[in-house]
Amino acid sequence: MPQWIRACATDDIDEEDLIRFDHGGATYAIYHSPEGDFFATAGLCTHENIHLCDGLVMGHLIECPKHNGQFDYRTGEAKRAPVCVNLRTYPVRVDGTDVYIEVP
Repeated sequence: MPQWIRACATDDIDEEDLIRFDHGGATYAIYHSPEGDFFATAGLCTHENIHLCDGLVMGHLIECPKHNGQFDYRTGEAKRAPVCVNLRTYPVRVDGTDVYIEVP
C-alpha cells in the first residue's frame, strides 16, 4: 500500500537542483524546479543504474552524469540518447516546509 514519506525540507534543495533520498531499499531523486515546484523520480538512470543525484539539472531536465542522457523530471520522459526507457515518477506534496513523496 502506498504511503507518504517525508523526503526533505523545502530549503534543502536549491531551485534547479536535486537531492538523493533513500527509503526502504530504493533510491529516489527529489527536484526543485525553477518555478518553485517539487518533483520526484527514481534515483537511478534507466540506462546503466547510475545515481542521478550527481547529474546536472537544467530547467526541467536532469542529465545523467555518466553518458549525458537526459530526462524530463516532471514526466520521467527520456529526452536524449543513450537513455530510451522513461524514469518512474512519484507524486509529491508540500506541507509547510516539508516535502513528501508517495512511495509504494
